[in-house]
Amino acid sequence: MLPVLLSEDMSSQMAIVASRAHSHPMSEASIKSCFGHLYTSFGIIEDDSLCGFAILHQIFEDATLMDICVDPLSQGKGFGKALLTAVIAASKEKGAEVLLLEVRQSGSTARALYESLGFETTGVRKGYYKTQTGTEDAILMQLVLTITD
Repeated sequence: MLPVLLSEDMSSQMAIVASRAHSHPMSEASIKSCFGHLYTSFGIIEDDSLCGFAILHQIFEDATLMDICVDPLSQGKGFGKALLTAVIAASKEKGAEVLLLEVRQSGSTARALYESLGFETTGVRKGYYKTQTGTEDAILMQLVLTITD
């Protein structure tokens, strides 16, 4: 299944997927704000249903993965890797030199996916993510897309 470009009219479906996949998801209003010339959103659609999405934000040479999630009922099918591969390709196509992201410290499956595609850990943001009982750290990761001299 190949990712497709999503438009703002998919925001409510994206919010539903995010609410199923994340303990503290982006709101529909926040998702809607992620459409415009600095953003690109990809989705995986199967049987007319949105199974997962990724939001890319890019300013000049810096690209950031704002969110990526796959509905728990659709996990394990390679959709996350397909979405991330589309984000990497789009970043390169738009001239990004680096792709940045943050991931929950407890997100070992996501971190393994990122590492398998060449992302490296660059730092930690202490207490960045909310949890049911407090906070947890964000692991900062990056993928260098171009080598500059």
